[in-house]
Amino acid sequence: MSILTVYDNKSCKHGLKSAWGFACVVDRRILFDTGGEGSTLLSNMRALGVDLSKIEALVLSHEHWDHTGGVSAFLEAVREAGKEVRVFVPCSFSSGFKQKLSASDAVSEVVEVQPHSPEKILGNAFSTGELGTWTKEQALVLRARKGLVVVTGCAHPGIVNILRYAKEAFNDEILLALGGFHLGSKDVTHAFRRLGVRKVAPCHCTGEVATALLKRAFGEDFVENCVGREIEYEAL
Repeated sequence: MSILTVYDNKSCKHGLKSAWGFACVVDRRILFDTGGEGSTLLSNMRALGVDLSKIEALVLSHEHWDHTGGVSAFLEAVREAGKEVRVFVPCSFSSGFKQKLSASDAVSEVVEVQPHSPEKILGNAFSTGELGTWTKEQALVLRARKGLVVVTGCAHPGIVNILRYAKEAFNDEILLALGGFHLGSKDVTHAFRRLGVRKVAPCHCTGEVATALLKRAFGEDFVENCVGREIEYEAL
């Protein structure tokens, strides 16, 4: 039961590519976001031993290019492998984007998640449903033995708002918050502590100052996240 970051601004290991954007593979069965560019995504996935034929679902957090830029290349690779995936998108995605997904031979179904309506993806993985007012976004929630793992693309609706919603909607504590938090220099450490967040693994658009504040506050419960980092979340 793991989360493997395959696209990020920073790389953890030699031979992996870094670029602006975010994507991770959950339990080797779900791809969450696709980064900004397809060749980088696929290169990293192959270098990290991700079997594309085992991916069953693609979850897109929001429609910004740095999270959807690799979609076409990924779907083409899935098609070449003779497989199909279900794709989960917020219902606010543009009609043109959804039509392109539906037209792909690699897509078995396009699931439009509804506002504030959790949706099961597969196994222990759920969408929060579409959240936010301006830039609308879905996050991924994984049910683990010791609590919830919440994975965000950019957290445009507000990372604190997303975590609060996940905690209430799924009626459990937050074990780990991972992904882009879109904070800049904003300090959310006290809000995270009030919510009972136990571990953090920020990356992508979180911001250097905000990341440093989280690292100082969480100490050994702070995880350096970057391309190549694999977190076995059931072992946390």
